[in-house]
Amino acid sequence: MGFWDKINNFRDRLDQVENNIYTSRKDLMEVYEKNIQLEAEIKERTLELEVANQRLVTVQHIWEMMNSSQPLANVLDSIVNSLQGELGYLFSCIVKKKVDNQGPYLELLAESRCPVSEHITEMLGKPLYESRLRWRDDKDVDYHINNNKIYQSKDVMFSVDYIFPDISKEKVRDFIQKSGMISYILIPLRSNGKHFASLVVYSSRPEAKEAELNFLKLFAKQIELAITIADLFQTVKEQAITDGLTGLKNRRYFEEEAQKEVLRAQRQKQNFTVIGLDLDHLKQINDKFGHSCGDIAIKAVAEVLKTNARSIDIAARMGGEEFNILLPGVDHNGGLIAAERIRKAIEEVKLDIIGHITASIGVATFGEHSNNLNELMELTDQAMYSSKKNGRNRVTLANPDDLESWQDIAIDSFVEILKNKKMPIDKSVSERMNKMLCKLDVDHDALYTVSDMLSKLYNPNHKQGSAKDKIVTANLLAKRFELSKEDTDKLKVAILLYDIGNMMLPKDILQKRTPLTDDEKTLIKTHPVIAAKEILKPISVVQDVIPIIEHHHENWDGTGYPGKTSGTDIPLCSQMVLIIDSYFAMIEARPYRKAMTKDDAIKHIREDIDKKWNSKIAEEFISIISQE
Repeated sequence: MGFWDKINNFRDRLDQVENNIYTSRKDLMEVYEKNIQLEAEIKERTLELEVANQRLVTVQHIWEMMNSSQPLANVLDSIVNSLQGELGYLFSCIVKKKVDNQGPYLELLAESRCPVSEHITEMLGKPLYESRLRWRDDKDVDYHINNNKIYQSKDVMFSVDYIFPDISKEKVRDFIQKSGMISYILIPLRSNGKHFASLVVYSSRPEAKEAELNFLKLFAKQIELAITIADLFQTVKEQAITDGLTGLKNRRYFEEEAQKEVLRAQRQKQNFTVIGLDLDHLKQINDKFGHSCGDIAIKAVAEVLKTNARSIDIAARMGGEEFNILLPGVDHNGGLIAAERIRKAIEEVKLDIIGHITASIGVATFGEHSNNLNELMELTDQAMYSSKKNGRNRVTLANPDDLESWQDIAIDSFVEILKNKKMPIDKSVSERMNKMLCKLDVDHDALYTVSDMLSKLYNPNHKQGSAKDKIVTANLLAKRFELSKEDTDKLKVAILLYDIGNMMLPKDILQKRTPLTDDEKTLIKTHPVIAAKEILKPISVVQDVIPIIEHHHENWDGTGYPGKTSGTDIPLCSQMVLIIDSYFAMIEARPYRKAMTKDDAIKHIREDIDKKWNSKIAEEFISIISQE
């Protein structure tokens, strides 16, 4: 091979190498470009996964809210902060259209806690929730709300400028620029099939992608469910603390708030006053015009209290025709002024058919008349009784020197009972009860606890708390029949002691699951006599109460025991003890039957009218129980 042939051959081989290198380079570039593209796709998918995960976390928060029985305000607060924090929105809020005497406006239900919220406060000079937000009539927005469709817009300036008409456009523009808001999205929210409010989110993105809008639609459904559930819990909670007839708070709520007020008053060394009010002549109204007119009179009193109460006052219907008003930070002088204003306002009410109504009122002040809540309530009650005794339709200030506590009589009685060695009570239990009763400045709730503990010794199914409920019911029934304070006190003591004779009966009979024999029934019928003659007779302070207890199982038609007394020969207080005892026994379980519902118990009471009890007592009792 010649020289040039070798050169050509080498060049061919060189071209081949270059071609191979070029091909390899091209392949490498393709691999490199594919790697870059793959990395970008991985990054994009990772971001999508992160967003999806954030959305799942947000939805999870809503589910947690739905399962936590949180108040509606807490649920809404959690919603806006979840969106703002986890999905990158700059600001979120929930607003609702409202109308007052100034016209339509936007009520702020919740707002996210974020820098934008702080900027809004700076711009307004006050928090957003303290501002009146103007409502704008926008056909496009209205269309989306009415058709439950998501609305989005880039016109942030117009939305903010319209809501805050008193802020200059320069300030609004500067606020929008600082916040970085470019667009906003409005998501209509529904509850129970109706428009509830709108969720508004402000974003730094010019437009939401389809995936984001789809999520917001799904999220809105979860929010609606959470709102519906929270609203339901709120309604149930309100019903639990609200009197159904009047819309005032009920006895349970008042007692809980009064306990809190005691702690606050002690901490701040500040007095508070309780006004006790009793509608006059309710029994006469019921007898003459019917219970429906009695309810109208009760509701009229409630409206007066609502009108005259301050926002921090607590007005409650304690049951029947009895009301209490708690006045935080008010001394007895302020209490008397408030009570007189209420008395006069009630006196000026004129109702169809009934005419004018009046109320007897008592006033007592914590820190002046007593530092014990139970004693304060007793003083209020006594002052109210004094108003009734002295002619009704008047206000009476409490007088601690006149306090003769029925609770003290009952406490002394229990102490004497526990000293009786014949009672089959374990020594440690007896000592524990004595300690509860005899401690300095005794809390009178200990009285109810001891009564319940004794009942539970012979009746394991006895409900703790029944003793206090019976006392409240007895007090309301006594007021319906306008018993004197002395007779009402005797009735209350009898309510705590009437079944004490059961302590001396064999437990195997009291807790027997099968029907009693005639001999066992005869033995059971001795318990009122045992209570009256063997247990209570030696106790001097309850001599006036013994006849009530001795006759508390006599029936109106004369078929009761122990004396087969009938009709008006049965002491009125004994008749009251019988119906109260029977009702609370029916709604408790027994070894031989389940507990009855309130409605079933009332049905049984109606069936025994003019047999076990007279019709007037039965009807008044049913009225009280139905309203509680």
